[in-house]
Amino acid sequence: MRQLCLGLLLGLFLSRASADPVPATMRMTLHIPAQELARALDQFSRTTGMAVLVDSQLSRGRRSLAVDGEFTAAEALRRMLGGSGLMAKYSRDDAFTLQVAQVEEVPMPAEKPTPASVAVNRSYATAVQAAIERNLCRSPLTRPGSFRAVLQLWIGRDGVVQHNRLVTSTGDIRRDAALVDSFHTLRIDRPTPGALRQPVTLLLLPESSGKRMECTQWEGVSGG
Repeated sequence: MRQLCLGLLLGLFLSRASADPVPATMRMTLHIPAQELARALDQFSRTTGMAVLVDSQLSRGRRSLAVDGEFTAAEALRRMLGGSGLMAKYSRDDAFTLQVAQVEEVPMPAEKPTPASVAVNRSYATAVQAAIERNLCRSPLTRPGSFRAVLQLWIGRDGVVQHNRLVTSTGDIRRDAALVDSFHTLRIDRPTPGALRQPVTLLLLPESSGKRMECTQWEGVSGG
């Protein structure tokens, strides 16, 4: 029993806050660079006073996004975890653990006639591809063609992307952050099939691969 307990403790990364916890609604200025997730969580804990208990296997190989500006602790944590494929589970206001992202059940909106729902021969995969192309083509920084990346998306039943994970970096920190941000609240214009296996994995390839995403038709589009 003693050996079992020791093994369990060694498998956990515990960050003890060195500052008094700040009120949940209090905004603070944070400067936490993009880095290994475990280090980012430690810095976050020491700055905000929040206690963090994380399975080291869960955080291994994952990176955080930079948090630079004025946020509440919860806002900063959501941004830091963006693209990690993890979500916070609070045990109390000033303490949390992390778990693999899960799709939350949401009420289905009332169906309205749309081009996507009327065109019965249009596959869900095609709808996903169209939404992603429109989304990525809005910004020169995320416009495909010059980089390679692998992402995973968790899509709710209403078609809204709830979580995403950047599995492989593009090699550019600014582009990584822009990619992750671009998928926040992205909506697919068709309900998600209940049988869809989550997460959905995306592979973005450079122009040299011969498979180029054509952005011409989306120029000037501002919706996502």
